[in-house]
Formats: sequence, structure tokens, C-alpha cells
Amino acid sequence: MTRNPSGFPTGLTAPSRRTVLRLGAGATAGLALGPLAGCAGPTGAPGPGTISLGLNRSLVSLDNKLNQFDAAVTVQRAVRQALTRIGRGLTTELVLADRFEMTEPTRWTVRLRDGVRYSDGTPVTVKDVATALKMYAGVNGSFLIGLFPELPTVEKVDERTFHLRTEHPVPILDQLMANILISPAAKNRPEELSGGVGSGPYVVTSANSGTGEYSLAVNPEYWGRRPAIEKVRVRFVPEESSRVVAVRSGELDVIDTITPDSAEQLRGLPGVRLERTSGTRVNQLFFNFRKPRGHPLADPRVREALSYAIDGEALVRDVLTGSAQQAEGVVPLALRGAVRTGSYVYDPGKARKKLAALGAGDLKVKIIWESGEFPADTSVMEAVLEMLRAVGVRASLQQFQPGGDILQWRQGRRGDWDVLGNGYSVPTGHASTSLQGMYGGTPEKEKTRDTYQGYVFPEIAARLSDASAESDEKTRNKKLAAVQKAIWDTRPCLWAFIPNVVLARRTRVKDVRLLQVNSYDLAAVRLEG
Repeated sequence: MTRNPSGFPTGLTAPSRRTVLRLGAGATAGLALGPLAGCAGPTGAPGPGTISLGLNRSLVSLDNKLNQFDAAVTVQRAVRQALTRIGRGLTTELVLADRFEMTEPTRWTVRLRDGVRYSDGTPVTVKDVATALKMYAGVNGSFLIGLFPELPTVEKVDERTFHLRTEHPVPILDQLMANILISPAAKNRPEELSGGVGSGPYVVTSANSGTGEYSLAVNPEYWGRRPAIEKVRVRFVPEESSRVVAVRSGELDVIDTITPDSAEQLRGLPGVRLERTSGTRVNQLFFNFRKPRGHPLADPRVREALSYAIDGEALVRDVLTGSAQQAEGVVPLALRGAVRTGSYVYDPGKARKKLAALGAGDLKVKIIWESGEFPADTSVMEAVLEMLRAVGVRASLQQFQPGGDILQWRQGRRGDWDVLGNGYSVPTGHASTSLQGMYGGTPEKEKTRDTYQGYVFPEIAARLSDASAESDEKTRNKKLAAVQKAIWDTRPCLWAFIPNVVLARRTRVKDVRLLQVNSYDLAAVRLEG
């Protein structure tokens, strides 16, 4: 097939450079050179003992019962901690626990670290762990609970030691528990906590969940090594151009999840450095699986036909400027247990032909997403819109602002939609976690809208459950490989890609050890100058 210089087939209307790169590349460069006044950005440079973080998503809470946005985890874990954490090389590290081992196939023995205390001076207890699990389970629509094949129960042994028991083996429970942040039992609730007491290196001195602005200070009761930075300012700055201006001027010290164009603007500038690593997050254009029987999108053949309309190579090259890779599986291949299951093929002629043959030649598709879900999101969506229109699909876009009601839409409680632009983090480093979270939906979970966009295939859920409970790693990976291929055959995504992890920092900020899970240990960061 011949292509014009933009990468699209000749004879079709390709998205213009202005459309493809608007906000993601072209227009942002001009905006970023303008003054910060009038934008939703911070004012005033941080002091010598203060670090200022500019987040692209509003930090609505300082726990993570519902929200697990990558950069927010850095701040949340600075206040509240888990028994374990995922460190470099996606390995499991001990935090509040100094022992965490499988002593039977369905029993893990855990011991709390001696002397761990909250910021109010009270000790972390076994009851706090048991209560945390109950509080996370009490939240409808929790991203994290969907990662667990089943939640463990807590059996106290002594003041520091307890067992985590499950009905079936959960071989990666130590990784899963890295996402359950612990709070005092008496003060924990089945909702997101914007302040309160934690065991982390910092305490909250002011919080405004409405604006996403927080101030943190060193926890004087911290049980570990004292952080080098005394104060942390957290700001929600939705406009990327404003974040870029602010980090260039020194008003912000660190900005996360930046677009390729912004990275190019900042590359080599005096006083600014970029941190990069490969990512474990998948960004998807995921179909709505709550469509009734008989709807075109309930047919996997229609979903497959639509995918032929998307020129993923052009999106990666022209919009994401090489900072991502097209997905070749249903989860990122960097995860342990992940396998290649297929590839996204661009063939608009085939898309038209198959849609017509399936009686879907005049299909309407509504795409929704929340601004800031992934870098260059608006540019990606605008390009996809034109690609679909080029094969006769009547496509439309609806963009939600952060803090809006997109969660209600995703859960099928508000308006109707067809494709969701969404990112799915994998906070354990293992494929079984994301597979369970996205594709382990059951009719029971769907009653409370605890499935991933209505994806319910009981046979796949059963196979995932069986694979996830397999203690022998070799056998588990073989089972996971087979079920991943079965998931691919259901054609869950219009398109998907794996972005690199990129953040920008001022050179006065040292020791930002960016992890593949797009987070870092704030307590290890230091300032110079």
C-alpha cells in the first residue's frame, strides 16, 4: 500500500499536521513560551528547603482506595505506607514489614517491623492491617481491589506477627499488598482520606482536595531515616504548557508525565534535566463491553474491523514522536508473565469492507476520556477521530476535565459511550495483576460495577483465577500465556500503546530514582542550592 509523507495511505484524507500535533506538540510549543499569569499554575519559587511538585492529575486524596494515578502514588506513599513496595527492577521490598513470606500455599507469615509508628506517636498494629483490607474492600469501583484474585484475611499471632490467609494460593500476595496503605484502625474509613495520620516520612500540614494543593512537612515521629527535604508543596497544574513554563522558571521543581514535545523543549536547557525509564503502563482505547446483545460493538468482528482503521505507526511517529511503542499484547511485555499475542494492523480498506459486510458501515462511535490520562491525549484522540471518519465511521469526542464525573460514565451509571481513552497502571510488576484487574470480571462484580468497562467473560475469568492460583511459576506462566491469547481474540481495544516514563526536574533536585511504575521515593530525594 502506498503512503503519503505523513504515513497515511494515498487517496484518504490524513489528519493535518496542525490537527495531529495540536496540544500534543505544535501548539504547546507556542503556549509554553507565554507568561504563566492567567494559567492554573503555582506562583513563587520554592524556598531552599522546599520542593515543589506539579502534578498533571488532581490529587484528590492521600490514600489510594480509588485513585492510583502514578505520580500521585509518590505523594501518597510519603504520608501512608504499605507492608511492602515495588522497587527497582520490579522487585518486592519490605517497608512496614520486616518479614513477608509464603509459609504454606494459602498462608503468608508477616511480621511488622519493630518500632514503626504513626505521626501521632502510636504504633502500627496488626489490627490496622486487618482494618485497611476491610476499608479497601468497602469501596465500590476500586481499581486496586480488582487486582486481587481474593482478599486475604488476617490472623493475629502476636503483637507484631500475623498470617495472611486465602482460600486459594495467591503467589504474588507480597506484591499485591504493596498497594494497601495502612492507617490507624480507629481513623480509617471506606472512603478516600485527604489528610490524617500516617507512618510515612511526611505529614500533611494543609490539604485542599478540591484544588489538589497540599503542603507536607517532615514527620518528627518517622521511624526510618529522616528525609533530606524539610517541606513539600504539591500543586495540580492541568495545563502542560503551564507546567513547562513553571519548571523552566524554577517555580516548580518536578513535573511528571510530560508529552514528547515538552520533553524536546526542555532537553538541554540550563537548570533542567529529564528522567526516563521504560514503563509498565498500558494506554488503551478500550471498548465499552456493556453494550446490549445485538449492538454492533458487542460483536468482536466489528471491534476487530474498527481496529484496522487506526494507523498506530503514524500515531507513535507523528503524535507521540517515538516515545511509546504499539502494544503487542494485552498487557505490557515488560511485566513478568506477559507474552506477545498479536499486533495492531493498519488497513483502512479492510476496515471499510469488513464493516460493510457486518452491517456496520454507518456506525456511530463516541470516544470519551479525561484530560491528562496520558501524554498528548487530545492529539491522539483528534487523530483517531479523523482515522475513523476516513473509513466512514461517524465518530465524536467527549473530553472530561480532571475532577469531573467520568468515573460515573465508566461504571455505566451516567451517559452512554463506545470507546474509552484510559491508562492502566500495573503497580506489582506482574502480568497476572493487570490481567486480573482488567479481564477478571464476573457477573457478581458487575453488579457493583467493579469490572473493567463491563468486560465479563466467565470462562476467561475462571482461567485467570486458575492461573493466578498456580504456585509453580513455570506452570503459572504457561497458563497465563494461553489466557492472554484468548483475551486478545475478544478484541478488547481499538488500539493500545506502551508509553515511556518521563519526568522533568530542576538540577537542584537530586536522587530522583524514577521507577518503571512511574513513581519514586520522595524521602530519598535531596536538594542542592
